[in-house]
Amino acid sequence: MCKSFNDKVVLKDVSLDILGGQVTVIIGKSGVGKSVLLKHVIGLLKPDSGEIFFKGKPLSTMNRKSMSELKSCFSYMFQNNALFDSMTVYENIALPLTEKTSLASAMIREKVIQRTTQLEISDVLNKYPSQISGGMQKRVALARALITDPEIVLFDEPTTGLDPIRKNAVLNMIAHYQRQLGFTAVVVSHDIPDVFYIADKVAIIDSSGIIFEDTPVVLEQSDDPDIQAFLNSVEMLKDDLTGLDNRKEFMAGLRRLGHRIQLGERYGFILFLLDGLDEVDEHVGQIAAQRAIQNLSDGLIAQLDGQGRAVRIGKNEVAAYFPVTDSDQIDAFRAAMLERISAVGKLTSGAEHPGYRNFCISLGVAEVDAYPDLQALVMVARDNEQQMVCPVREKKETI
Repeated sequence: MCKSFNDKVVLKDVSLDILGGQVTVIIGKSGVGKSVLLKHVIGLLKPDSGEIFFKGKPLSTMNRKSMSELKSCFSYMFQNNALFDSMTVYENIALPLTEKTSLASAMIREKVIQRTTQLEISDVLNKYPSQISGGMQKRVALARALITDPEIVLFDEPTTGLDPIRKNAVLNMIAHYQRQLGFTAVVVSHDIPDVFYIADKVAIIDSSGIIFEDTPVVLEQSDDPDIQAFLNSVEMLKDDLTGLDNRKEFMAGLRRLGHRIQLGERYGFILFLLDGLDEVDEHVGQIAAQRAIQNLSDGLIAQLDGQGRAVRIGKNEVAAYFPVTDSDQIDAFRAAMLERISAVGKLTSGAEHPGYRNFCISLGVAEVDAYPDLQALVMVARDNEQQMVCPVREKKETI
């Protein structure tokens, strides 16, 4: 499809498949038409040429009734939030339910309270949008987008203006509800690499169309010069939430270890798995879960003290490599990290909450060989998991 405004070409020869039940992330530089593409998907704009199909049916042939039924499957979170200033936060979130359903007011209130509690905004329900911060407004818009349990949700820069903790909380909220409710999510975002942790598929759009369309793993491994040039122009040097290296920098450093190991140097590898974090997400709050990851990462950075590198390799996993003199030093590093994170106050707040009941941090170690491979190291470290930190339990467990 193509689209122009006043002779300015915004979308040129764009072709994209969006798979049902997955999270598709669309990234690209400012001004390449990401938001315009979303408005075509939902039918707010019509292409100058080309066609949009929904489940095999072209939108251009749908009558008014069919288009209305199609739009009822969608929910849209606008970049500027689109909250009504004359309505309270509660009224803004409840609006889709009061307009599109016949639910009783008590049921509507129950659903609103549930969503706002999970997003930690229940204390502002009686305020107006102008009375709350920009970050809080963003979460209100997200709650409204999810309130009708839609089949497809389009997110236009859902984390703009948020601090790192709340940005990752919103991204993980999207991922959590997408898994729980099974809706199709299409996310336009510039938050690289954070958004890759929730993506099933990544599409890169530029002035010549879609230049990449595949999984985040394939994107990381691509040696296409155009794709690498794009990533180099937008990718952050650090993970914004954790302060850790991004995966690209970590992998480059890991590959360089092979030569050093052949020269006689030794390196250890440690893996942290945050078990039960999804339960913290659901029962305690998204922000609490992200603080656990952030605090773990802070402790790891302090322990590394500039030696080695660390990276977040998944939604609930953090890994690091570091120089050692022998195997005993690897175990010493693990013991030191165990001590750092075993104190409840340093890891979580309110850890007595029952939502932390199944939350534990597993630690596994390995030694880096002369041919470093991240997946192989992760597998060995998982096999060697020996200790857990369980904040809500009375003592540290050894398994």
